[in-house]
Amino acid sequence: MDARHGATAPLGTGASSTAGVTVRYWAGARAAAGVDGEDVEAPATVGELTAALAQARPALAAVLPVCSVLVDGLAASGEDPLPPGATVEVLPPFAGG
Repeated sequence: MDARHGATAPLGTGASSTAGVTVRYWAGARAAAGVDGEDVEAPATVGELTAALAQARPALAAVLPVCSVLVDGLAASGEDPLPPGATVEVLPPFAGG
């Protein structure tokens, strides 16, 4: 893992599985998270992941409700499953066009 990324964070359900996802933060979400991205253990759904991210990074909690979440390039919402090995992107609204 390169220096731009945070350490692997255990955000899963407590199971000893090594299955994880890569989370990338953009713009204001990156500023709130304090890292460009991180590898985390994968909970079952996008909603469980965002809840765990908000708990692990309190400054991110204020930003997440207005962010779009993409899983492997596709828009996702809270109940969508989170497949192991996925790339999750957290994108706040952008100004301009």
